[in-house]
Amino acid sequence: MDPERLERWLDGFRERHGSIAVNAAEDRLLVAGFDGALAELYPPPGAASGADLAEFVAAARAPRLLGLLLVRRGGAAVGVADGSRLLRSKVDAHYVQARTAAGGWSQQRYARRRDNQARAAAEGVALVATRLLVPEAARLAAVVGGGDRGMVDAVLSDRRLVPLVNRLADRFLDVPDPRHAVLVEAVRRARAVLIRITDP
Repeated sequence: MDPERLERWLDGFRERHGSIAVNAAEDRLLVAGFDGALAELYPPPGAASGADLAEFVAAARAPRLLGLLLVRRGGAAVGVADGSRLLRSKVDAHYVQARTAAGGWSQQRYARRRDNQARAAAEGVALVATRLLVPEAARLAAVVGGGDRGMVDAVLSDRRLVPLVNRLADRFLDVPDPRHAVLVEAVRRARAVLIRITDP
């Protein structure tokens, strides 16, 4: 949920479930309704969960500088966002061959080609991340990855990107082949408050 809509959602939760009790957990805020409903609120990457609702909402809504690193077989997108605004970005298309059903020497040849393509793609994305994200590393509240986890890991294995690894968020976005529109939507999803509801 967009942080800007959170207060309205909480008002609706109160209306549906009665008076609420709030407890802070290690990585989330627990909001219990009078009827036994429980909402677990997970803050956006780089935001603290806070000790109460006011702190949680304020932290979720506060502008933060986020790095985004989206990588799939068909392309990659790297960006820096300040709050909901995408400040800088670079989107590249690349091709990594899919696995083949062929056996024997053909399968080995395709596997080598696929590995070489994946390695070259990871190196190219690492170069872009070095230019766009590393200079901002000290200011980034978090780096949010997405796409193919193995390819993101391959990119981050580049020694130049160690400052980004230290800021990598637990949240990982499931995205299609990255394009500019996908990156813009990823900014919104990276800022979102995740809510898990357990009804009585």
